[in-house]
Amino acid sequence: MKLSHLALGSALALAACGAAFAAMTNDSVMVGGAPMYPTRNIVQNAVNSKDNTTLVAAVKAAGLVKALEGKGPFTVFAPTNEAFDMLPKGTVATLLEPKNKAELTSILLYHVVPGDFTFDTLRADIEGHGGMVKLPTLDKGHDLTFRMNGPHNIEVVDGKGNVAQIETYDVNQSNGVIQVIDRVLMP
Repeated sequence: MKLSHLALGSALALAACGAAFAAMTNDSVMVGGAPMYPTRNIVQNAVNSKDNTTLVAAVKAAGLVKALEGKGPFTVFAPTNEAFDMLPKGTVATLLEPKNKAELTSILLYHVVPGDFTFDTLRADIEGHGGMVKLPTLDKGHDLTFRMNGPHNIEVVDGKGNVAQIETYDVNQSNGVIQVIDRVLMP
């Protein structure tokens, strides 16, 4: 009898672990070949994405790791490596120099909106404001503009009029959400 109780207990424990693993992987979104787990914070997930290595390097150079590990919630519009590659040659290297930390910090904070803005939240705000909504960024005094481009696509317009498409929506984090974009935004 004791052996059957032990076997039953082990089976239940394995089933619970399997269910927990399935729940964890089903709630994650793949970005850059890595699962982004909603139980981890923005930085803990971003460091694993092969598509966001430039962004992670920039966040480290700007000294923003602790801030993005904070409670939040934050919505990060995260440019891919390809988005950074679209900048004029030498721009990223120049921004990563210590003497340009203030400018780099400003650009990175411009990609962060306080709050938890999912696709549905953004769409509702856009529709509720006549087709376009401006949201303040953590780069004080600078807003991002959002508008629909079809029923299932949201565009982000920066202060210079450049338009980014959101490539991957609703990458949920423990302290907010990441929306992966195809262009670096400029205030």
